[in-house]
Amino acid sequence: MSSSKGKGTLCVQGVRKPTEFPWGSVNIPACYTSTFAFKNTKSLIEYLEGKSEHFIYTRYSNPTVELVEEQIAELEGGERSILFSSGMAALSTTFLGLLNSGDEIISIRDVYGGTYHLFTSALPKWNIKVNFVNSFDEIEKIYNKNCKVLFFETPTNPLLKIYSLKDAAKIAKDFGMLSVIDNTFATPYNQNPLKWGIDIVVHSGTKYLGGHSDITCGAVVGPSELLEPIYKMKKVLGGSLDPHSGYLLYRGIKTLGARMAQHNQNAMKIAQYLESHPAVTNVYYPGLAAHNGHQIACEQMTGFGGMVTFEVSSRASEVVDRLKTFILAVSLGGVESLVSQPIYTSHYGIPETDLRKMGITPEMIRLSIGIENPEDFIADLEQALQILTA
Repeated sequence: MSSSKGKGTLCVQGVRKPTEFPWGSVNIPACYTSTFAFKNTKSLIEYLEGKSEHFIYTRYSNPTVELVEEQIAELEGGERSILFSSGMAALSTTFLGLLNSGDEIISIRDVYGGTYHLFTSALPKWNIKVNFVNSFDEIEKIYNKNCKVLFFETPTNPLLKIYSLKDAAKIAKDFGMLSVIDNTFATPYNQNPLKWGIDIVVHSGTKYLGGHSDITCGAVVGPSELLEPIYKMKKVLGGSLDPHSGYLLYRGIKTLGARMAQHNQNAMKIAQYLESHPAVTNVYYPGLAAHNGHQIACEQMTGFGGMVTFEVSSRASEVVDRLKTFILAVSLGGVESLVSQPIYTSHYGIPETDLRKMGITPEMIRLSIGIENPEDFIADLEQALQILTA
């Protein structure tokens, strides 16, 4: 299904008309059932043989979830989308669906901590090796015929590094690999990797897609042919999204456009404030002209997102503990503003040597900027940072 609607309209209205739903419901119907009835054995067999669009079991698929999958696929400009019970379920099932024992992944080193643990602790048990690189320039040196997937994030978590989508797509194609991106930080509102030639897009829908810190979910988007083995693996592993969370995800996406516009605006204001503060040694935000990836971000993003990371010279934990308006909590992407230190949250448990290779330090603070009044958070940062300038 293809739509000419703008993203804001698509977020609110989806891809189906209310007249297509039972009773003309303005919102999609929430289908709370684990199993579906058949009229007779013949109709069941027709489903099993792929001759019917009937539903059989919510672990396989559910009408509510499928409607949200259509909407996310359209937002990303993809042919198909599959929803999962979490972002990590989406990511792990993607690799287990695409790869076989003995296959390898090439990944940019700066990745979310959960992804790092998947790559270093779980996938090796299936004899799937992950090779980390600091840049695309290193790929040629380590590539071998077993390398099947190029994986990366942009912007990355937590350093907000920017990688060229068109370069990633070309490199993967040149080496005969599939390109897979985690697009969580950017969201489909700010960035559409498939349009730049990336093969598969993964999201932690727990974050901006849901937007209210009340569900966990994940999404994979791409061509139907590539997603079919991922779907089959989802049925086996069982990391399916339940219909209630599917409905809440749908409700969250309705305001994605409005929320992202405010996230983008607020984060820019706070990044600019931090950039000028004498106690702040580094600010990582792709919207700043001084950011190393600013020009690439301007080319491939329509907004720079709601994540801001910065470093102080010392006493980062004290700064965090002095904050009164920011909420100290893991995760990101909700309407409320959160603060965390990556070494104690998203990247906890990663060996110090690997943290150094990623560029993650004990004095690094990550902010998830919400949609509140930014002046309140600038004032909060100002009072918290006073301990470093007094």
